[in-house]
Amino acid sequence: MKVLVVHDYGPLGRVLLEQLKKSSLVISPLLISEPGNVDLTALADWIPADTDFIINALWLSDPQQAEANPEAARQTVFSIPIALAEHAREHGMALLQLSSCYVFDGRKQSAYLASNPGNPFSQLGNWQWECEQALRTLLPRHLILRTGWNLGRFIRLASRCHDSGAVLQLSSRFRGQPVAFRDLARVMVAMLQQVDCGAELWGTYQYTCAEEISQYELGLALVELLGFDGDVKVMDEVPDWGGLEPENATLGCTKIRNTFGIKQLPWRTQIEDELALIRASRRVELEAQGE
Repeated sequence: MKVLVVHDYGPLGRVLLEQLKKSSLVISPLLISEPGNVDLTALADWIPADTDFIINALWLSDPQQAEANPEAARQTVFSIPIALAEHAREHGMALLQLSSCYVFDGRKQSAYLASNPGNPFSQLGNWQWECEQALRTLLPRHLILRTGWNLGRFIRLASRCHDSGAVLQLSSRFRGQPVAFRDLARVMVAMLQQVDCGAELWGTYQYTCAEEISQYELGLALVELLGFDGDVKVMDEVPDWGGLEPENATLGCTKIRNTFGIKQLPWRTQIEDELALIRASRRVELEAQGE
Protein backbone atom coordinates (compact mmCIF):
# COMPACT_ATOMS: atom_id res chain seq x y z
CA MET A 1 0.00 0.00 0.00
CA LYS A 2 1.29 3.46 -0.94
CA VAL A 3 0.84 6.03 1.82
CA LEU A 4 1.14 9.82 1.69
CA VAL A 5 1.96 11.46 5.04
CA VAL A 6 0.94 15.12 5.22
CA HIS A 7 2.92 16.80 8.01
CA ASP A 8 4.52 20.01 9.25
CA TYR A 9 7.74 20.61 11.21
CA GLY A 10 6.14 19.33 14.43
CA PRO A 11 7.29 16.23 16.33
CA LEU A 12 4.35 14.03 15.30
CA GLY A 13 5.18 14.06 11.60
CA ARG A 14 8.84 13.36 12.29
CA VAL A 15 8.30 10.36 14.54
CA LEU A 16 5.43 9.03 12.42
CA LEU A 17 7.61 8.96 9.32
CA GLU A 18 10.39 7.23 11.29
CA GLN A 19 8.01 4.47 12.40
CA LEU A 20 6.35 4.05 9.01
CA LYS A 21 9.70 3.66 7.25
CA LYS A 22 10.29 0.55 9.38
CA SER A 23 7.15 -1.05 7.94
CA SER A 24 6.56 -2.69 4.56
CA LEU A 25 4.45 0.26 3.41
CA VAL A 26 5.60 2.58 0.62
CA ILE A 27 5.80 6.05 2.19
CA SER A 28 5.80 9.50 0.59
CA PRO A 29 6.08 12.60 2.80
CA LEU A 30 4.34 15.88 2.01
CA LEU A 31 5.73 18.73 4.13
CA ILE A 32 3.42 21.72 4.59
CA SER A 33 5.61 24.21 6.42
CA GLU A 34 2.83 26.77 6.99
CA PRO A 35 -0.54 24.99 7.04
CA GLY A 36 -2.37 28.23 7.78
CA ASN A 37 -1.20 29.72 4.48
CA VAL A 38 -1.22 26.72 2.15
CA ASP A 39 -2.69 27.09 -1.34
CA LEU A 40 -5.55 24.58 -1.31
CA THR A 41 -5.79 24.59 -5.10
CA ALA A 42 -2.24 23.20 -5.26
CA LEU A 43 -2.88 20.25 -2.94
CA ALA A 44 -4.03 17.97 -5.75
CA ASP A 45 -0.78 18.55 -7.62
CA TRP A 46 1.24 17.42 -4.58
CA ILE A 47 -0.53 14.08 -4.11
CA PRO A 48 1.00 11.20 -6.14
CA ALA A 49 -1.54 9.61 -8.46
CA ASP A 50 -0.81 6.09 -7.17
CA THR A 51 -1.51 6.97 -3.50
CA ASP A 52 -3.77 4.48 -1.70
CA PHE A 53 -4.00 6.11 1.71
CA ILE A 54 -3.48 9.65 3.04
CA ILE A 55 -2.47 10.26 6.65
CA ASN A 56 -3.06 13.84 7.72
CA ALA A 57 -0.60 14.31 10.57
CA LEU A 58 -1.24 18.05 10.92
CA TRP A 59 -2.18 17.94 14.61
CA LEU A 60 -3.43 21.27 15.92
CA SER A 61 -4.27 20.44 19.53
CA ASP A 62 -3.80 23.74 21.40
CA PRO A 63 -7.05 25.73 21.84
CA GLN A 64 -5.06 28.86 22.74
CA GLN A 65 -3.28 28.76 19.41
CA ALA A 66 -6.58 28.33 17.57
CA GLU A 67 -8.19 31.29 19.35
CA ALA A 68 -5.17 33.49 18.66
CA ASN A 69 -5.35 32.83 14.90
CA PRO A 70 -8.81 31.50 14.01
CA GLU A 71 -8.34 31.76 10.23
CA ALA A 72 -5.16 29.68 10.33
CA ALA A 73 -6.90 27.21 12.65
CA ARG A 74 -9.81 26.86 10.24
CA GLN A 75 -7.41 26.24 7.40
CA THR A 76 -5.42 23.59 9.29
CA VAL A 77 -8.25 21.82 11.07
CA PHE A 78 -11.03 22.04 8.48
CA SER A 79 -10.08 23.32 5.02
CA ILE A 80 -7.00 21.14 4.41
CA PRO A 81 -8.64 17.89 5.61
CA ILE A 82 -11.74 18.55 3.50
CA ALA A 83 -9.61 19.26 0.42
CA LEU A 84 -7.72 16.01 1.05
CA ALA A 85 -10.99 14.11 1.53
CA GLU A 86 -12.46 15.46 -1.70
CA HIS A 87 -9.34 14.44 -3.60
CA ALA A 88 -9.38 11.02 -1.92
CA ARG A 89 -13.02 10.46 -2.90
CA GLU A 90 -12.36 11.37 -6.52
CA HIS A 91 -9.34 9.07 -6.78
CA GLY A 92 -10.37 6.07 -4.67
CA MET A 93 -8.08 6.83 -1.72
CA ALA A 94 -8.68 6.49 2.01
CA LEU A 95 -7.85 9.07 4.73
CA LEU A 96 -6.84 9.09 8.39
CA GLN A 97 -7.71 12.39 10.13
CA LEU A 98 -6.95 13.49 13.69
CA SER A 99 -9.48 15.17 15.97
CA SER A 100 -9.51 15.72 19.74
CA CYS A 101 -11.38 15.83 23.03
CA TYR A 102 -12.17 19.51 22.34
CA VAL A 103 -15.17 18.48 20.22
CA PHE A 104 -16.95 17.87 23.56
CA ASP A 105 -18.29 20.44 26.04
CA GLY A 106 -17.11 18.55 29.15
CA ARG A 107 -20.53 18.29 30.83
CA LYS A 108 -20.77 14.51 30.73
CA GLN A 109 -20.09 12.86 34.09
CA SER A 110 -18.31 9.84 32.61
CA ALA A 111 -15.83 9.23 29.81
CA TYR A 112 -16.92 10.24 26.31
CA LEU A 113 -17.47 7.43 23.82
CA ALA A 114 -16.52 7.52 20.16
CA SER A 115 -20.24 7.45 19.31
CA ASN A 116 -21.09 10.54 21.41
CA PRO A 117 -21.96 13.65 19.36
CA GLY A 118 -19.80 16.71 19.72
CA ASN A 119 -20.89 19.98 21.30
CA PRO A 120 -17.79 22.20 21.21
CA PHE A 121 -17.40 25.77 22.47
CA SER A 122 -13.91 26.72 21.26
CA GLN A 123 -12.56 27.57 17.81
CA LEU A 124 -10.48 24.39 17.82
CA GLY A 125 -13.36 22.15 18.85
CA ASN A 126 -15.82 23.81 16.46
CA TRP A 127 -13.65 23.24 13.39
CA GLN A 128 -12.69 19.73 14.44
CA TRP A 129 -16.34 18.78 14.87
CA GLU A 130 -17.30 20.40 11.55
CA CYS A 131 -14.45 18.44 9.94
CA GLU A 132 -15.58 15.16 11.47
CA GLN A 133 -19.14 15.58 10.22
CA ALA A 134 -18.04 16.60 6.74
CA LEU A 135 -15.67 13.63 6.45
CA ARG A 136 -18.40 11.18 7.35
CA THR A 137 -20.49 12.56 4.48
CA LEU A 138 -17.71 12.98 1.93
CA LEU A 139 -15.59 9.87 2.31
CA PRO A 140 -16.88 6.47 3.52
CA ARG A 141 -13.31 5.07 3.65
CA HIS A 142 -12.04 7.23 6.49
CA LEU A 143 -10.55 6.82 9.94
CA ILE A 144 -11.09 9.63 12.45
CA LEU A 145 -8.86 9.40 15.51
CA ARG A 146 -9.78 11.62 18.46
CA THR A 147 -6.96 12.28 20.91
CA GLY A 148 -6.63 13.57 24.45
CA TRP A 149 -4.49 16.49 25.59
CA ASN A 150 -1.22 17.02 23.74
CA LEU A 151 1.38 16.12 26.38
CA GLY A 152 3.96 18.24 24.58
CA ARG A 153 1.82 21.33 25.06
CA PHE A 154 1.99 21.00 28.85
CA ILE A 155 5.71 20.23 28.76
CA ARG A 156 6.20 23.48 26.85
CA LEU A 157 4.11 25.37 29.44
CA ALA A 158 6.21 23.97 32.28
CA SER A 159 9.47 24.67 30.43
CA ARG A 160 8.49 28.28 29.72
CA CYS A 161 7.70 28.82 33.39
CA HIS A 162 11.05 27.27 34.31
CA ASP A 163 12.90 29.60 31.93
CA SER A 164 11.01 32.74 32.93
CA GLY A 165 10.47 32.08 36.64
CA ALA A 166 6.70 32.41 36.22
CA VAL A 167 4.12 30.45 38.22
CA LEU A 168 2.55 27.50 36.39
CA GLN A 169 -1.21 27.97 36.72
CA LEU A 170 -3.22 24.81 36.07
CA SER A 171 -6.60 23.92 37.51
CA SER A 172 -7.86 20.74 39.16
CA ARG A 173 -11.28 21.53 37.61
CA PHE A 174 -10.13 20.18 34.25
CA ARG A 175 -9.69 16.43 33.95
CA GLY A 176 -8.54 14.35 31.02
CA GLN A 177 -5.70 12.23 29.68
CA PRO A 178 -2.51 13.29 27.89
CA VAL A 179 -1.13 11.60 24.79
CA ALA A 180 2.53 11.58 23.73
CA PHE A 181 3.79 12.08 20.17
CA ARG A 182 5.53 8.71 19.83
CA ASP A 183 2.60 6.84 21.34
CA LEU A 184 0.13 8.55 19.00
CA ALA A 185 2.34 7.67 16.03
CA ARG A 186 2.42 4.05 17.23
CA VAL A 187 -1.38 3.96 17.24
CA MET A 188 -1.67 5.52 13.78
CA VAL A 189 0.79 3.00 12.33
CA ALA A 190 -1.03 0.07 13.97
CA MET A 191 -4.36 1.19 12.49
CA LEU A 192 -2.82 1.64 9.06
CA GLN A 193 -1.16 -1.78 9.08
CA GLN A 194 -4.49 -3.48 9.74
CA VAL A 195 -6.06 -1.56 6.87
CA ASP A 196 -3.14 -2.74 4.73
CA CYS A 197 -4.10 -6.30 5.67
CA GLY A 198 -7.57 -5.74 4.21
CA ALA A 199 -9.50 -4.82 7.36
CA GLU A 200 -12.55 -2.66 6.60
CA LEU A 201 -12.68 -0.88 9.96
CA TRP A 202 -13.67 2.62 8.90
CA GLY A 203 -15.16 5.05 11.40
CA THR A 204 -14.35 7.13 14.49
CA TYR A 205 -11.98 5.98 17.23
CA GLN A 206 -10.41 7.52 20.31
CA TYR A 207 -6.99 7.15 21.90
CA THR A 208 -5.23 8.64 24.90
CA CYS A 209 -2.42 7.44 27.11
CA ALA A 210 -3.46 5.60 30.26
CA GLU A 211 -4.37 7.43 33.50
CA GLU A 212 -6.99 10.12 33.90
CA ILE A 213 -5.58 13.16 35.69
CA SER A 214 -6.37 16.83 36.36
CA GLN A 215 -4.32 19.54 34.69
CA TYR A 216 -3.08 20.66 38.12
CA GLU A 217 -1.93 17.12 38.97
CA LEU A 218 -0.35 16.89 35.53
CA GLY A 219 1.59 20.08 36.21
CA LEU A 220 2.87 18.75 39.53
CA ALA A 221 3.95 15.48 37.88
CA LEU A 222 5.71 17.24 35.02
CA VAL A 223 7.63 19.57 37.32
CA GLU A 224 8.90 16.54 39.24
CA LEU A 225 9.62 14.33 36.22
CA LEU A 226 11.37 17.14 34.33
CA GLY A 227 13.56 17.94 37.33
CA PHE A 228 12.03 21.38 37.87
CA ASP A 229 11.31 20.82 41.59
CA GLY A 230 12.09 23.96 43.54
CA ASP A 231 12.30 26.05 40.36
CA VAL A 232 8.68 26.01 39.18
CA LYS A 233 5.73 26.66 41.48
CA VAL A 234 2.47 25.04 40.41
CA MET A 235 -0.74 26.77 41.52
CA ASP A 236 -4.21 25.23 41.46
CA GLU A 237 -5.75 28.16 39.63
CA VAL A 238 -7.72 28.56 36.41
CA PRO A 239 -5.34 30.19 33.88
CA ASP A 240 -6.37 32.94 31.47
CA TRP A 241 -7.09 30.33 28.81
CA GLY A 242 -9.16 28.15 31.16
CA GLY A 243 -12.39 29.16 29.42
CA LEU A 244 -11.29 27.05 26.46
CA GLU A 245 -11.02 23.82 28.46
CA PRO A 246 -13.86 21.28 28.91
CA GLU A 247 -14.06 20.28 32.58
CA ASN A 248 -14.28 16.63 31.54
CA ALA A 249 -12.03 15.76 28.59
CA THR A 250 -11.81 12.05 29.40
CA LEU A 251 -12.13 9.73 26.40
CA GLY A 252 -13.15 6.09 26.49
CA CYS A 253 -10.75 3.97 24.45
CA THR A 254 -12.53 0.60 24.57
CA LYS A 255 -13.53 0.71 20.90
CA ILE A 256 -9.99 1.05 19.56
CA ARG A 257 -8.80 -1.71 21.89
CA ASN A 258 -11.56 -4.11 20.90
CA THR A 259 -11.34 -3.32 17.17
CA PHE A 260 -7.61 -2.89 16.58
CA GLY A 261 -6.19 -4.53 19.71
CA ILE A 262 -4.45 -1.25 20.64
CA LYS A 263 -3.75 -0.89 24.36
CA GLN A 264 -3.20 2.37 26.21
CA LEU A 265 0.34 3.04 27.42
CA PRO A 266 1.34 5.23 30.41
CA TRP A 267 2.40 8.79 29.62
CA ARG A 268 4.71 9.15 32.63
CA THR A 269 7.33 6.88 31.06
CA GLN A 270 7.39 9.01 27.89
CA ILE A 271 8.30 12.42 29.36
CA GLU A 272 12.02 12.35 28.54
CA ASP A 273 11.42 11.18 24.98
CA GLU A 274 8.67 13.76 24.50
CA LEU A 275 10.96 16.60 25.57
CA ALA A 276 13.72 15.35 23.24
CA LEU A 277 11.28 15.23 20.29
CA ILE A 278 10.10 18.78 20.99
CA ARG A 279 13.65 20.11 21.08
CA ALA A 280 14.71 18.22 17.96
CA SER A 281 11.72 19.45 15.96
CA ARG A 282 12.37 23.01 17.05
CA ARG A 283 15.96 22.75 15.82
CA VAL A 284 14.80 21.39 12.46
CA GLU A 285 12.30 24.23 12.09
CA LEU A 286 14.89 26.88 12.92
CA GLU A 287 17.37 25.37 10.48
CA ALA A 288 14.75 25.37 7.75
CA GLN A 289 14.10 29.04 8.45
CA GLY A 290 17.82 29.78 8.28
CA GLU A 291 18.09 30.83 11.90
